[in-house]
Amino acid sequence: MLELLQSGLKDLGASEDLAYYLARTVAMAGVLALSVIANFVARRYILSVLTHIVAKTRAQWDDAILQHRVLSHLAHLAPGLVIYLLTPLALGGLDSAVMVIRSAALIYLVIVVMLTFDALLNAAEDIYRQFDVSGEIPIKGFVQVLKIAVYFLSTIFVISILLDKTPVYLLSGIGAMTAVLMLIFRDAILGFVAGIQLAANRMVAVGDWIEMPKYGADGDVLEVTLTTVKVQNWDKTITTIPTYALISESFKNWRGMQESGGRRIKRAINIDMGSVRFCDEEMLERFGKIQYIAGYIEQKKRELAEFNHAGNVDNTSLVNGRRMTNIGTFRAYVTAYLENHPQINRDMTFLIRQLRPTEHGLPIEIYVFSKDQVWANYEAIQADIFDHILAVIPEFDLRVYQNPTGNDFRAFQGSGNN
Repeated sequence: MLELLQSGLKDLGASEDLAYYLARTVAMAGVLALSVIANFVARRYILSVLTHIVAKTRAQWDDAILQHRVLSHLAHLAPGLVIYLLTPLALGGLDSAVMVIRSAALIYLVIVVMLTFDALLNAAEDIYRQFDVSGEIPIKGFVQVLKIAVYFLSTIFVISILLDKTPVYLLSGIGAMTAVLMLIFRDAILGFVAGIQLAANRMVAVGDWIEMPKYGADGDVLEVTLTTVKVQNWDKTITTIPTYALISESFKNWRGMQESGGRRIKRAINIDMGSVRFCDEEMLERFGKIQYIAGYIEQKKRELAEFNHAGNVDNTSLVNGRRMTNIGTFRAYVTAYLENHPQINRDMTFLIRQLRPTEHGLPIEIYVFSKDQVWANYEAIQADIFDHILAVIPEFDLRVYQNPTGNDFRAFQGSGNN
């Protein structure tokens, strides 16, 4: 074809050299025109048809591929391939020009392939997020590692094209640069290893509530990437934690609580030990009118009466034999009250106990689980329970211990003056 074009130019009066170069210039212009046409056909017709087909399907994965422009990037291969394949035919004899143009076209193709893989990995991550397992095992870190590998290999190919060396030659020289590469990609390597351990052991996932005081993190995990974990704290600030810190240091994950069906209420009320006493008949009659423990009072009275009768106990003194106390009756009331509370999970630990007495009184600890795990609801349930308990304590002739306040001292001084 070049010979026919060259002979035609000679017939028009062009010299041998001029006809030689003009023929190749025209042929190369034709190749460029074909590349433009190939790009137009690929984008205007082939890409449009594929987009229409994807829009008609019910599957979601092809929508993600379309959204991340994977097909659009592939369409850019057409002009590069035309130039790469047809340049030797258009510039026959001009080996140096062929090499330069084909190298440029090849670099262009490598970049397009790199961008296509990048878009494909983004689409794959979006498709993965549509599955429930994505909440437990995030793959963003692995996707980032694959992207780094794609960028790295693409760079190697581009450099090999520019230097006219095989990629194997360049890769063989990387061994000497291993120490430098490990220093440059230290965080990425540590993050990748940590990401594998986090995913394999299901230590943390998007949506988990974690606490890591060292980094000021206390909230929900937003994102787990190759090098960082983003946590949205309850005050809506964002804390960024190095991924490998979750492996090398301790943190608290509240996922177990969220999956358990209950949230722990663990709080103690300190009782003034000076208000603890045996129950007399007047107290027992009064306590017997409380619905939650009316049955308990009757049953306990019978049990103690039988025991004391069997032991010939002298009932003229409350110290003799076994007696009910106001603190024990109060614990029985708290137990019955919480057993009848609609928001307490009875299938989990349920414990009302005394702790070791201290200079701050006798702690009565409530250790139960609420059914509602939502923070605001949980706090409201807990507050309602202790509102009631604090209000009912005086009904058992008990006092809550608290350090004296200014009002207490003023009341004491006033009584002293009187």
